[in-house]
Amino acid sequence: MKYTFDVPDMSCEHCKSTIEKALSSKKSITGFEVDLEGKKVHVETEEPAEMVQKLLDDAGYPAQIYM
Repeated sequence: MKYTFDVPDMSCEHCKSTIEKALSSKKSITGFEVDLEGKKVHVETEEPAEMVQKLLDDAGYPAQIYM
């Protein structure tokens, strides 16, 4: 599945790097793109969206699934 999340608190390269590190830590995430300007994170995984959302929240960046 492909999911897109709004991450409104993401504002700099450090934010982007922190999110990339968190996403890279999960082997079940097969691909991702962090869009700093758009404040969105695109994730490809077989895991439920809630798992990715919790991962982003735990990294310090509350996220909402983008519909």
